[in-house]
Amino acid sequence: MTSTCASKIVRIGGATASFSDTALSVPQLLAGGRLDYLIFDYLAEGSMGLFGRMQAADPAAGYGTDFLTVHVGPHLREIAAQGVKIVANAGGVNPAGLAAALEQMIAALGLALTVAFVDGDDLRHRLDELQAAGHRDMFTGAPFPATVISANAYLGAFPIAAALAQGADIVVTGRVVDSAVVLGPLVHEFGWGPDDLDLLAAGTLAGHLLECGAQVTGGTFTDWRDVPDWANIGFPIGECHADGSLVITKPEGTGGLVSVGTVAEQLLYEVSDPSDYIVADVRCDFSLVKLEQIGPNRVRVSGARGRPPTTSYKVCVTFDGGWRAIAYQPIIGEDAAEKAARQAEALFARARMLLRTRTLPDFSRTDVVMIGGEASFGAHGVQSKSRELICKLVADHPDRQGAEIFAREQWAGISGMSVGTSINLATHVLPMTGVFLFLLDKQSVPSRMTIGGIAQEVPVVSGVPEPECPPLSPLSGLHCEAPAGQVSVDLVQLAWARSGDKGHLFNLAIIARDPDYLACLRAALTPEAVSAWYRHLGSDGRPPRVDRYEVPGLQALNFVLHDALAGGINASTRLDPAAKGMAQMLLRFPVPVSAELMASLPSSVHCTKDQ
Repeated sequence: MTSTCASKIVRIGGATASFSDTALSVPQLLAGGRLDYLIFDYLAEGSMGLFGRMQAADPAAGYGTDFLTVHVGPHLREIAAQGVKIVANAGGVNPAGLAAALEQMIAALGLALTVAFVDGDDLRHRLDELQAAGHRDMFTGAPFPATVISANAYLGAFPIAAALAQGADIVVTGRVVDSAVVLGPLVHEFGWGPDDLDLLAAGTLAGHLLECGAQVTGGTFTDWRDVPDWANIGFPIGECHADGSLVITKPEGTGGLVSVGTVAEQLLYEVSDPSDYIVADVRCDFSLVKLEQIGPNRVRVSGARGRPPTTSYKVCVTFDGGWRAIAYQPIIGEDAAEKAARQAEALFARARMLLRTRTLPDFSRTDVVMIGGEASFGAHGVQSKSRELICKLVADHPDRQGAEIFAREQWAGISGMSVGTSINLATHVLPMTGVFLFLLDKQSVPSRMTIGGIAQEVPVVSGVPEPECPPLSPLSGLHCEAPAGQVSVDLVQLAWARSGDKGHLFNLAIIARDPDYLACLRAALTPEAVSAWYRHLGSDGRPPRVDRYEVPGLQALNFVLHDALAGGINASTRLDPAAKGMAQMLLRFPVPVSAELMASLPSSVHCTKDQ
């Protein structure tokens, strides 16, 4: 590595966590970021289905139009003036269409910016082959769906790096691994190769921290009161070094917070096993990553390790899952929850009568969610005689007509059923999108990069079959015993917590505020105890299966709760299908501590003694 490369710092700003993120991030980062790159993450399992439906209605559509109208288009002159390069997965299912529209906009402004796009991920032309191969969902075992909306492999970072090496100023992609929008620029800038496994893991970690926007700068942080000025929250900047280390910061004068806590929460967000986070280019071990607060709103990140990637890509298929009617009914007055439950039962029964008169099948699912009654907390909710709540009614049906029957009939509650039913807040009839995930051999999926109208195939990074790829090293256990005495404190006094969805499961990270707290957390938060706490989220009355992973570098525990999001983010009927609030349900979990530890807690900590 040359001294020039070793001293080089690449500054990357993370502008969006989704295709609908704020319009304020780009002007903020351009004004105060002194950036080399600006990256955008638009895609998730749900958005692929949305973009697929858009293209089915209009073959020229299927990409994130906000990229043109909100995030990049209005700022192209400033982007060109500063020489900031753009990388975004905003192409959805039509990256070529987005690139063409972007080139037209650039030409109309008289600018000289080169656009490239990455594709090869779209597998819709191979559906017959994939169905015949008998692929099963990697989580549920379900058979390959019949009515497909989108089908995309998660490509890696090297096609992005190839486009930048060819002189691209803006690179738009279809489905790539989220972190690839950062790893690609780092591969290009530092000359990392496929065998630089620790560096690829470090670049993946940089991407993982930056691609969720303000989540790493204080957004959704456990200690939300400590985060100033949400209205002007600073978006993240990664100062990336050739040795793989980086500093997370934000533009000066902005709101938000960059701390060990905010970065640790985002680091463990949705990673399942932190010692084996699998992406297209590398298998990452984040278990020994070190975070250092090196200044106000500056956290240094180091210590990621990598090993060879697998031989397969993950593939996400979205498909038609029928129709859903959703209605939100305000119920006011004494015993509101009891009235709402009786009314829901009656409305579903009445709608079923109407289905039978039209010889339509029964609803595939009905559900009731009492918003305002702490139903999401299960047995740990604060039970109160609420005198106002919103009753969310959900009715799924194979046909649109069946869903529309319920959507219309539920209005009858206001005049013919429960006293205190007020005007319906909203009623929707929406198509449902299912998600099917499986693995596919990389060698059968060519990655392409197109620049200047010329398509170039980018070699696939070779992999190692999973059975031949053992963990880097076993994690050493930490001695842990339940403390003597009968004193307990709420978990939130000892730890930060973050949660997020992944298909039918969700991740839950618990990060000790102080290393001295970890033993107590490990003793209390056994997989069995966590499973019991979330029992109400299991299927068929059974508590969910829970895996627990150690993260010694962060003094943390990471949990995976299986089959706790029935239907996943696209189809779950629950109040929180994205699992953003699942960690909030655990904050009052009682953790036994010694009297000595309790005495050492900050005076602001509220302790609860066991009775």
